[in-house]
Amino acid sequence: MTGSMPAIEFFATTARNLETLLADELRGLGLTTVTETRGGAHFTGDLADAYRVCLWSRVANRVLMPLAQFEAADADALYAGVRAIDWSAHLDLERTLAVHADSARSGIDHGKFAALKIKDAVVDQFRDQTGSRPSVDTERPDIALYCHLFRDRATLSLDLSGDSLHRRGYRGESGAAPLKETLAAAILLRAGWPSIAADGGALFDPLCGSGTLPIEAAMIAADSAPGLLRDHWGFTGWLGHDAEAWQALLA
Repeated sequence: MTGSMPAIEFFATTARNLETLLADELRGLGLTTVTETRGGAHFTGDLADAYRVCLWSRVANRVLMPLAQFEAADADALYAGVRAIDWSAHLDLERTLAVHADSARSGIDHGKFAALKIKDAVVDQFRDQTGSRPSVDTERPDIALYCHLFRDRATLSLDLSGDSLHRRGYRGESGAAPLKETLAAAILLRAGWPSIAADGGALFDPLCGSGTLPIEAAMIAADSAPGLLRDHWGFTGWLGHDAEAWQALLA
């Protein structure tokens, strides 16, 4: 953690059964408060720490910053909980947004319906206050929101990654049945490739296909940040973005 900024609890998601690998990776990035859980790991830090995970994690899928937690047994409660957030602190009329939601063991059992209610609550707040509303962009939004509903309790987060972190930015197209970059990196880490590469060892992949394993292996061997080539993030369009901290990490 840097400076005197207040600590924030973030959540990094990953594929099932890779949670321990992710937790170890987060500790390797200098994070000391890491808690492994199903589907990912919680970690505590400031924005610079979360940005570092976005830039450097090889196995995380997304990095989420919770904005609010509240009871949401039905659509009205979900809408009211979202409306209670001051959205002018996060976006304005010039910025676009997208919402993703999933649900388990809750009265609201349809993720797309939950996402629609959340979007309505955000834009209705702007429309009531200004007469206008921000637009939705499902492909490349300035602000991406993610809601997890579990047992009628909603956790609404800002998706700092903006898009899955397996999209490194180095691939324009992929072949048939592509291996996800995050899974390729996980295989290499589990196989001890960082130590092998550091000792001058080689990697041989006779079935390389589109080259995901060799490319990820080369990035690990070169100690190259996996997110360095990405041109879109979920935090750069956010009003709370710390541009100075991000530029320092890129440098």
